[in-house]
Amino acid sequence: MVEEYNMDTGVLTRRAWRRQTNMGGEGDWDIEIGDPEPTRLQKEICVIKEDSNQPFITRRITKNILEWRIRNLPYPLDVYSVTADSENRCLIVRTTNKKYYKKLTIPELDRVNLVPQQDAIQFTHKYNTLIITYKKPKEVVLQEKIIFEEIVKKVEAKPGDKINDCKVS
Repeated sequence: MVEEYNMDTGVLTRRAWRRQTNMGGEGDWDIEIGDPEPTRLQKEICVIKEDSNQPFITRRITKNILEWRIRNLPYPLDVYSVTADSENRCLIVRTTNKKYYKKLTIPELDRVNLVPQQDAIQFTHKYNTLIITYKKPKEVVLQEKIIFEEIVKKVEAKPGDKINDCKVS
């Protein structure tokens, strides 16, 4: 796992997990938070490419909210429905015209063993982008604060400081 923080605001800007291949080697990165990696088309290998108008999702975090942006969704706001599914522990985005359906997982809530609440969800639509915001529970805010304080301790450590008592062999 790799995380990038904005040290001025203390907000996580990117989190990526490395997948393993079937043979145990290092595979591609799964982007949990932040913009996805740009796709590169290799002419010799791939002759089929996904449509540039296909909806895609990016996640962002601020101090108080979790945000998803689903781009390339052209329908008006009243067509969308965003509901909290406590059984599957996710948010469900659907349209009344049945053209789009997506389950959005919330790993931050899973880490503190909470289920999504409907009253914490808000959404709006601008420039073919559906913007979904979820107000963070106090438990998630507290956990992120503790993690960031630990990171700041590690960053502020000087090269001569004893961070751990590992023997160098």
